[in-house]
Amino acid sequence: MQIQINTDNNIDGNQEMKAAVKDTVEHHLGRFGERITRIEVHLTDVNSNKGGRDIRCVMEARIGGMQPVAVDELEMDWEKASKGAAEKLVRALDTRLGKKGR
Repeated sequence: MQIQINTDNNIDGNQEMKAAVKDTVEHHLGRFGERITRIEVHLTDVNSNKGGRDIRCVMEARIGGMQPVAVDELEMDWEKASKGAAEKLVRALDTRLGKKGR
């Protein structure tokens, strides 16, 4: 499974942050194994420096022979947003693929 992580100009997409997001994705979605060819993660700061619950994580899974599955989560920081999006994506993939992914 290839994991691609993108951030906007307001989020510091340093190596440590990208490694943590990758670990979150692998932890939650690793059980789907080879069924997922690629996961794209997009982190954006919706309100820039205004604060609040403004970090959006959009996560999209590419599955061979099927349409992509995408979810999003809005949270206070990128860690919570990426974890929430990964959990939503697991539920969406369970629904799309049935429980066969387990």
